[in-house]
Amino acid sequence: MRGGFYMPSNTDQNLRPDYDQEIQAIVDYVRDYQVVSAEAWQTAHICLLDTLGCGLLALRFPECTKHLGPIVQGTIVPHGARVPGTPYRLDPVKAAWDIGCMVRWLDYNDTWLAAEWGHPSDNIGAILAVADYLSQKRVAEGRPPLTMGVVLESMIKAHEIQGVLALENSFNRVGLDHVLLVKVASTAVVSYLMGANREQMLSAVSHAWVDGQALRTYRHAPNAGSRKSWAAGDATSRAVRLADIALRDEMGIPGALTAPQWGFYDVLFSKSNKDQAIKPRETRQFRLQRDYGCYVMENILFKVRFPAEFHAQTACEAAVLLHPKVKERLNDIERIEVTTHESAIRIISKQGPLANPADRDHCLQYMIAVALIMGDLSAEYYEDVFHANNPMIDTLRDKMQIIESADYTRDYLNPAKRSIANAIQIFFKDGTQTEVVSIEYPIGHRRRREESIPDLMSKFHQNVLTCFPPTRANRILDTCKSRERLTTKSVHEFMNILAL
Repeated sequence: MRGGFYMPSNTDQNLRPDYDQEIQAIVDYVRDYQVVSAEAWQTAHICLLDTLGCGLLALRFPECTKHLGPIVQGTIVPHGARVPGTPYRLDPVKAAWDIGCMVRWLDYNDTWLAAEWGHPSDNIGAILAVADYLSQKRVAEGRPPLTMGVVLESMIKAHEIQGVLALENSFNRVGLDHVLLVKVASTAVVSYLMGANREQMLSAVSHAWVDGQALRTYRHAPNAGSRKSWAAGDATSRAVRLADIALRDEMGIPGALTAPQWGFYDVLFSKSNKDQAIKPRETRQFRLQRDYGCYVMENILFKVRFPAEFHAQTACEAAVLLHPKVKERLNDIERIEVTTHESAIRIISKQGPLANPADRDHCLQYMIAVALIMGDLSAEYYEDVFHANNPMIDTLRDKMQIIESADYTRDYLNPAKRSIANAIQIFFKDGTQTEVVSIEYPIGHRRRREESIPDLMSKFHQNVLTCFPPTRANRILDTCKSRERLTTKSVHEFMNILAL
């Protein structure tokens, strides 16, 4: 009051809050949760092998390998973390970048589909780099090394953090890329591996939310490009850096999410866009469908046969089934009806020229056309030379009609189903047509998990053979195929067998 009049305050109330509950829940889960689910342990084992195999396969592509190696050539790093399939021994930050880049390059490792989608195995870049470095350092200090069981447990928890946050929170609808969840999950688990106490972990995770976040534009027309293949490596390396900063007792940002005007919710998560459900100036907060546990690893989706964006996996299966019936009649096709779900239309349905391999492996029409023509879909089929030599691909793309099924969209979002359905029917100029080939659950889905495991092990073996001679590849397979044997192996010894 001044002279009988009320004067509103024009200063901030500087009362430092407790850490946001969302941040505390992540940290306490990593610190306290005990993984007892046999299914989660078994799936994590398969996930590790599949992810490493995808990374080794990516070493065949120069556009990937040009990114790998030390920032300063000739740098010698004591206890340097190994990058599988290479001779590099790097500091954990750059090693996380390289491993993350490799495993994501071909878009062939596991996937999580919900309100937000992503690839939780991207976190392996940070986990393996830090665990390898720490394991070597501990042995040098006369202490027991870390075991691969610790790596698998860290994977389960990183999968869970990324996946549960994605269940009902769509970051892509406000233009943010899902790799921010990789950064948050990796920061939480690697800060714990590195020995952070609770306060330091809270600080590290708060900084992960405050960091500048990647825009999703590099995954969509007209800007789709190769950054989407190294974005996860970038996120995992930043996670290791943030964990290191916090371990130096750098103060955290307790209200990183909820601070009015300046926090993540107000600045980045409440943006108005074309989605009418998001009202202008409406402040949104995360909705968490379930507590953190083992749900995500138990339900993770594997890409078994096709290096393709996951919304297209069942479409590729359907197209391969149709291949024998259309391969001699490609010129006679009048139209191709593709029935799909809303997320596939929003993310990967494209018309017009496709500028590069990253553009093509996120185009529903391109993947279907190649599978119809070739009866298969491999990473090489996205390359410029293959596209240029196969004009029929674009001819078939132009004949596709993309139709949304309300049932497919509903079942995609249903937690009890989480289907990823696609259907294809082909109509010919003479008035005949094929039957409708509809596939609801792709191989690699939890409902087809047992069917997929032999194929996943074969995929891993074949991918290892692209990098190592048969004798060594067989030794690697022998080391990896038993989960019980693998979990007791020290991390640095495991990484030794994958290094050149």
